Amino acid sequence: MWLKKLLKRIRVKWLLWTKKTSLMKTYQEEIASYERTCFKICLKLISNPNSEFMIAPMSQKRYIKNEEFEMFITMDFGRVEITNHIFNYNVKLSERDWQRLIYIFDLETEKRRIETEKEVSSQITNSLDKVLERLTNLK
Repeated sequence: MWLKKLLKRIRVKWLLWTKKTSLMKTYQEEIASYERTCFKICLKLISNPNSEFMIAPMSQKRYIKNEEFEMFITMDFGRVEITNHIFNYNVKLSERDWQRLIYIFDLETEKRRIETEKEVSSQITNSLDKVLERLTNLK
């Protein structure tokens, strides 16, 4: 008797699950052409080696500055503001594109940070002992 109840419960759960999945529509946001264009512009500037990056730690805003293309981009919670001397666009990105853009920006920032640290550490010519010796000789 308990086996019969168990099988019935499993059958009902399976039917409910299959019914829910067939009723659920796969929703994908329709991306406007200006959003796609904005996303591509940001990717181009992120991949450009002449771009300068900045992250504001308190507000979590991210900035890209490129003097070659005379562009300044501000990225803030799903919104991207592209500024030039001639134009200013403010575009709201989809959640998916926003997450991808932030991930790519952070990845490139980390890559540049590692390169800078390697460059700085490769230029070290004095050991700590030599620094201490020079400091003690100054007295």
